[in-house]
Amino acid sequence: MDLSRRQRLLVLGTCCMSLFIVGLDNTIVNVALPSIGHELHAPTSGLQWTIDAYTLVLASLLMLSGSTADRLGRKRTFIAGLLLFSLGSLLCSLAPSLGWLVAFRALQAIGGSMLNPVAMSIIVNTFTDPRERARAIGVWGAVIGFSMALGPVIGGVLVEGVGWRSVFWINLPVGALAIVLTLRFVQESRAPRARRLDPVGQVLIIAFLASLTYAIIEGARLGWASPTILGLFVVAALALAGTVGYELRRPEPLLDVRLFRSPPFAGATLIAVCAFASLGGFLFLNTLYLQDVRGFSALHAGLYTLPMAAMTVVWPPVSGYLVGQRGPRISLFIAGVALTGASVLLLGLTSTTSTGRLLLTYLLFGFGFGWVNAPITNAAVSGLPKEQAGVASAVASTSRQVGQSLGVAVIGVAATAAVHGSFQSGFAAATHVGWFITLGLGIAILILGQVTTGRRQDATGVTAVEAAQLRAPVADGNASVTAR
Repeated sequence: MDLSRRQRLLVLGTCCMSLFIVGLDNTIVNVALPSIGHELHAPTSGLQWTIDAYTLVLASLLMLSGSTADRLGRKRTFIAGLLLFSLGSLLCSLAPSLGWLVAFRALQAIGGSMLNPVAMSIIVNTFTDPRERARAIGVWGAVIGFSMALGPVIGGVLVEGVGWRSVFWINLPVGALAIVLTLRFVQESRAPRARRLDPVGQVLIIAFLASLTYAIIEGARLGWASPTILGLFVVAALALAGTVGYELRRPEPLLDVRLFRSPPFAGATLIAVCAFASLGGFLFLNTLYLQDVRGFSALHAGLYTLPMAAMTVVWPPVSGYLVGQRGPRISLFIAGVALTGASVLLLGLTSTTSTGRLLLTYLLFGFGFGWVNAPITNAAVSGLPKEQAGVASAVASTSRQVGQSLGVAVIGVAATAAVHGSFQSGFAAATHVGWFITLGLGIAILILGQVTTGRRQDATGVTAVEAAQLRAPVADGNASVTAR
């Protein structure tokens, strides 16, 4: 049934509510990390796990959740995700120890994995006009950036006024309202022919992400040459190789690696990893710097990031409009230049860096990040048939979460290992190695955005749909795209 414009906007708003709480939860916890560490006696690696337990599980299950929604129904899966996410949030607020908090964060992520790809598939199937869909994705990108950048501000208010446990309470009323609106406005939909389940592929992906992240986070503590860490890196390499080899042989894989033969699709995935790795590392180091080095309260630290939040509200709709009119190349160029510039400003960070320089840095970082989401998502969902939008958007969402997990792990470990003397006196200088990493990520976004987009790539590269057609035809013998 065709929906009116008003009804389509109501669906968009409802789906964006789920994105808001998932994105907010990605970053609101960052500002609470010092308080969590003090109350639960958690080391820096424990604080990293508080973030990565969420992003890692989310990344591991997004593609499964997307294909499950295509099979069982997107509305039904969406509501189940909202319920599970809200339950996990409540349990996190009651966690008696770090171990329980990490476990409940993983439970939260299981519910969260049912939200983003499913909501995006609902949007893609609702907005069928390419330009209207690009603008809707621009709004979607605004909510992603806004929620993640606003997290430290809201977190600061809650931690300062109530305590760190309150950062999880905000999900409960928003989740309840989203459930009511979903029941009222969202129509049920499924893929005409959903993919078969791929349990082996799912296990291999989890093994790769979990072993790699654990090895990076715990490598400094256990020793990079220790048998445990070396063994985990070997497991990660074997799991990655196994994933590629196994998925290439399946007629309906969980992750169709042939899609990455498309330069725009592969480029968008790599850019998402780079952008969100930069964001994850930036927020992690920035929180510890402002509170543990500068001595700011959680509220004061959160307010410092307000310019970044403002930029991630203003610019994503503009980026989405520009993507719809001119393609992704200009937006990615702006994003790469701005993120690179912000990293350059941070290379001189000290324990007495002026407020003006910090605010300029946060403003520039938010500006760059505000331009990157729309081209990433549009490239992913435009490259596959709309009836398989759950899987397409899951790839985009997975690359974001993988990037954030690796950013927190790699940049956090690099900076922590570089601390000399006391944490308070040595951490500012130690962050420089982290900012060199974000500088490299910004340059990578700039280069990838120019190399993998444009008319030449569209004309000569294998598109995602063409790559999908390399699969065997469906059982009735038609030469149509195999359902994914």
